[in-house]
Amino acid sequence: MNPHDLIIRPLLTEKSTLLREKRNQICFEVRREANRTEVKRAVEETLSVKVAKVNIINVEGKHKRMGKFAGKRSDWKKAIVSLKAGEKMTIFEG
Repeated sequence: MNPHDLIIRPLLTEKSTLLREKRNQICFEVRREANRTEVKRAVEETLSVKVAKVNIINVEGKHKRMGKFAGKRSDWKKAIVSLKAGEKMTIFEG
């Protein structure tokens, strides 16, 4: 699989911003078929940083109602990537 297709988008939330500032971790939404080694290789190749560790979380979609109609949001996968000491992501700075 192409590393550029594996990472869908970065997650820019309050929690991910705190992780980036305090623990040097970055959060991404990744494809559902991705595993830890594929995510590590994709981040190192596309963003030119050294990865120390990858945590993966399967996020289950919420059940929603609109009047009498019930539905479900899609399930997705989140990757929390820990960078090695001294590594920084200049994309998110400033």
